[in-house]
Amino acid sequence: MKRTNLILIGVFAALIALAVFLPKGNKPGFGSGGKGKGAAVETTFRITTVVAEKKDLHSYLEINGDVEADNSVEVYPDIAGKLARLSAHLGSTVKKGEQIAAVDPSKPGASYALSPIYAPISGTVTSMPHKLGATVSTGTPVAVIGDISNLQVVAKIPEREIAVLKTGLKAVVTFEAYPGIEFGATIFRVSPLVDSTSRTKEIYLSFDEDDSRINAGMFAKIKLFTTIARGAVTVPEDALVQIYDQYFVYVVGEDSIVSKREVKKGSTVDGIVELRSGLQEGERVAYQGVSVLSDGVKIKDIGAASSKKGDAQ
Repeated sequence: MKRTNLILIGVFAALIALAVFLPKGNKPGFGSGGKGKGAAVETTFRITTVVAEKKDLHSYLEINGDVEADNSVEVYPDIAGKLARLSAHLGSTVKKGEQIAAVDPSKPGASYALSPIYAPISGTVTSMPHKLGATVSTGTPVAVIGDISNLQVVAKIPEREIAVLKTGLKAVVTFEAYPGIEFGATIFRVSPLVDSTSRTKEIYLSFDEDDSRINAGMFAKIKLFTTIARGAVTVPEDALVQIYDQYFVYVVGEDSIVSKREVKKGSTVDGIVELRSGLQEGERVAYQGVSVLSDGVKIKDIGAASSKKGDAQ
């Protein structure tokens, strides 16, 4: 019992000595210099911001196609046999009714006169796939003739995208042979059918200007412009926060406090998204770093600081 009392007396003595000899500012729980547990430290999030802009947002499809001659016709023989004569070659200019080849229908033990093959239209031979002596049938095309003075681009559009197709849509066509050069084109015909095998619909585009650099058979890369949102309020797509099927942005106030606001998302083009409601032109929103934000927090725009530093230099 005495030993317990001595221990308690020693503890109290140590506490009294601590209170007396420690500097006032270092005494836990004593004086105005100590920090209580209830003191809060405000956190400032360092992010970048962007101003909502109003602009025309033009959606487009990127597809591939082939340059073909307008009014292209495949030529078939009237009888099966071997190609005995080729009067034209690839690139030849022919007139309607001109003989371009002949087939020998002869069989062992029998000899027949050659069967001529005539051009059904005037134009240029764009394909002649068989060589002299090849065996052909009435279902084998021996040549393709087309009008290369009027070239067109043929492309296939996936079924999921056909709702936007119509004649008059503009496009930009590029070729690997001419990097960086764009050729304007316009849809002049849309197939009324969807191919049941490929689930695509064919479109036909004519070039806005004649250009000798474009040849039949070239592979074309096409940027087809579809719908346009005129005067749309836009922000970078990274500024949006998605929660289930809803979209939000963090609007930055003059006091650098952000407020979470729901917006209605429209089309997205090259990382820029159209906002159909919820935000006005000129409002500033959080851009990079939005994942760490919540409603009512304070931010510091490090992008603006970097810009000012660059201007000073």
